[in-house]
Amino acid sequence: MTSAEKKLLSERDICSKFILPAIVAGNKWDPMSQIREEVSFTKGRVIVRGRLSTRGDAKRADFLLSYKPGLPLAVVEGKDNTYSVGAGMQQALDYATTLDVPFVFSSNGDAFLFHDRTGLSQPVEREITLGEFPSAEELWQGYCVWKGRTPAQVPIVAQDYHLGGPDKEPRYYQLTAINRTLQAIARGDDRILLVMATGTGKTFVAFQIIWRLWKAGRKKHILFLADRNILVDQTRVNDFKPFAGRMTKIEGRKVDKSYEIYLALYQAVSGTEEPRNIYKQFSPDFFDLIVVDECHRGSAAEDSAWREILTYFSGATQIGLTATPKETRDVSNIDYFGDPIFSYSLKQGIADGFLAPNKVVRYDLDMDILGWQPRAGQRDKYGQLIDDRLYNQLDMDRSLVLDERTRLVALKITEYLQATDRFAKTIVFCDDVDHAERMRQALIHWNGDEVVKNHKYVMRITGDDPVGKAELDNFILPESKYPVIAATSRLLNTGVDARTCKLIVLDQHIESMTTFKQIIAGPKTTHSSSPVSPSPAAGRGTVPARSPRPGRGPAAMSIPAG
Repeated sequence: MTSAEKKLLSERDICSKFILPAIVAGNKWDPMSQIREEVSFTKGRVIVRGRLSTRGDAKRADFLLSYKPGLPLAVVEGKDNTYSVGAGMQQALDYATTLDVPFVFSSNGDAFLFHDRTGLSQPVEREITLGEFPSAEELWQGYCVWKGRTPAQVPIVAQDYHLGGPDKEPRYYQLTAINRTLQAIARGDDRILLVMATGTGKTFVAFQIIWRLWKAGRKKHILFLADRNILVDQTRVNDFKPFAGRMTKIEGRKVDKSYEIYLALYQAVSGTEEPRNIYKQFSPDFFDLIVVDECHRGSAAEDSAWREILTYFSGATQIGLTATPKETRDVSNIDYFGDPIFSYSLKQGIADGFLAPNKVVRYDLDMDILGWQPRAGQRDKYGQLIDDRLYNQLDMDRSLVLDERTRLVALKITEYLQATDRFAKTIVFCDDVDHAERMRQALIHWNGDEVVKNHKYVMRITGDDPVGKAELDNFILPESKYPVIAATSRLLNTGVDARTCKLIVLDQHIESMTTFKQIIAGPKTTHSSSPVSPSPAAGRGTVPARSPRPGRGPAAMSIPAG
């Protein structure tokens, strides 16, 4: 082919006729297992314009070369022959940095420009002929030297992933988190911190780390700790399902030591619930690996019961997972686990298109802003005298319950859904279980037409209600139409896998930025339209009074709608 004819070829033709043959020549790379072409590794940012949405361009590498699946070594960027050999290098370097890949190539079909990010080759960047393209084994050996891998460590870092099909293929940042963790453990680190935004698959990352260490024979007994039953149960039936038969959840007074993978609620094995300190039924050296989900919570505090568990099993490798590491004067994740070996932020997740951006719609109630004060001698709906003082926003739904306010919030939610989609899955976060029940009733009041068709249109899903909790699976299943609206308090604010959720309503007092970030990122949205996060409180209304309620704590007064 003449030079002039070569310049008429498209970029794809150059890749298939010149670049790929140069890579596979001499059986240096296996085209079936080591070479992937046109690999899109982000989804493209969700762009919302009014009620319409689209996606930006995904990042796509022309070739991604891996030593074996899940262990990427090189990015190759091709250009058509009207460009120079190195024209694609800057783009390829950007991709390689994102993918945590050490070796980078650019080509126009005439030669390769090779960039060695490890710094082991000098010069760092040089041109090589098509016939000089390095083999998979050469790059792998260079990678091992760069990472300081000993022969004993290689079987750990090269252990196969669990491949559960295309829908379970790790995303690029998950590969980085998993591989860095195994590399850290291989070199002897025993305290590891991973920071990943809520909704980006921390539990899936934990599963792959555990799977590879377990299959490599490096870790034989593993404990996975979480602080919500729903997180433990979802982990067991979803991401950890391949461990079936080897896995158990610690419940009750006695533990069965015949299993290898243990899942447990912090409170169930520590001193916060009876029976106390179940974990001491295991010897201190029983577990080789402990994974602490949401480690910014109790395990971050030195004097917590949860930290007692980690101290008791101090000889085990311990991995902390969190979306929001806690660093205060008295509490520190970094002090215990060390600096994060990998971080993936909410901002990056939105930029990559794996998380949908939040469109915020805010409503303010006059009673929240201006406060509410009873008339002299006014009594609540139970006939009890109301303290004559000004009640502010901090009192709402705590020491003071205004039924009209709850109705107004429910009305605004209903109006929003009527204007957009009556069947958009919605989570309403309330202050407590009592507030969630009143919100359920108020939502039914405004949505009676749909409730008559199916009483599960609105459900209270809280930890104390087995009927509501049983509907959680139906709420999060894309193929399940009902429930549509879930009123909750704290059950769903720690990253429950609710991919169907399109509307998040915050009608609770949130004093922690950690909790706020978890709530807005918690439902793992995969739809193309952005979820809306109203902080509803709406409209005006006169509010007659109501009363302290038995068992609700400090003077919670019920003011009926009137």
